[in-house]
Amino acid sequence: MSHSVELGNLEKTELQLGYIPLLDCAALLWAKHRGFFQEVGLEVTLVKEASWASLRDRLAFGLLDAAHCLSAMLPAAAIGADQIGIPLQTPLVLSENRAFISLSQKLCFELDIQKQDSAQVTANKLVGYIKQQNPVSLAHVFKHSIHHYCLREWLALADAELAHTIKVKTLPPPYMVEALSNHLIDGFCVGEPWNTQAELQGLSHIVCSSQQVAPNVADKVLAVTQEWAAQNPNTLIALSSAILKAQRELQVLEDFSPVWELLTEFDVIQFNCSADVHVEKFYTIQNIIRNFVQNTAEPKNSDFEWLFQQMQKWNSSNDRAESYEIQASSCLLLDTYTAAISMTK
Repeated sequence: MSHSVELGNLEKTELQLGYIPLLDCAALLWAKHRGFFQEVGLEVTLVKEASWASLRDRLAFGLLDAAHCLSAMLPAAAIGADQIGIPLQTPLVLSENRAFISLSQKLCFELDIQKQDSAQVTANKLVGYIKQQNPVSLAHVFKHSIHHYCLREWLALADAELAHTIKVKTLPPPYMVEALSNHLIDGFCVGEPWNTQAELQGLSHIVCSSQQVAPNVADKVLAVTQEWAAQNPNTLIALSSAILKAQRELQVLEDFSPVWELLTEFDVIQFNCSADVHVEKFYTIQNIIRNFVQNTAEPKNSDFEWLFQQMQKWNSSNDRAESYEIQASSCLLLDTYTAAISMTK
């Protein structure tokens, strides 16, 4: 262990760590399962939240110490666009741009959407249908999310004005499949495994990957409030190092069955999928988990500049600037990341 973070130097040892059931909370679950938190002197309780709004509120007001968080929440908090204005910061990226847009199978059939159709083609087909006065209800996971931005960027491929004016719903990720099943929505943009679950239930098809319409920016991050980070620097280094260790192990793990069991136990995966059943989906999901962070989990200033720009573009933010470099850097805890990396060596 690094000399700078001995067990006795931890400001706080019992932590509440929030998450939403999505594939990219896997490193948090794995760190707990493998005892990596305990190795660095932390007793971590994983707290499943019902929605991104409840997670954000509980983190901002101190009911959670840290959380699996949407990257776009940090720019929103930085300028008070989230109506709370309690600054959030991150030392660690949990996943990069890996969301998907799905439409109901009924709508896909009606629009003659083919598996090989490009993002441009699927956007053209849907927008043409909407322009013929056909009602279409789309959903994303949170106003301040790359899912919201990707949904509108996809629609903008066909019609920039419609992309700005169309009303879209906000639903927690685990409710997307149910809402589609109950005909409350016709499509959504969400992270895995919810696109796959809807597809396996015969409800939807994936029509666009977020990677087709947005750069490879941070999607989920480990987030804390600025105040909490200042009060608990050593604890945050220890927490980050344990999650980093889990990320690295997940990237090279040969036997994925214990990870699958864990994701099933925590209700992240709620469908039968294995090396024998729905085999292609099984290996696709395994590959997604291995590659959530491809090169480095260090938060990048450029990612958060892009998020500020998107917030201004799609959320009618009044905070217009030539450059968001300074605001973006205020969201990052790079020294914490560097210290956490040194602990894992």
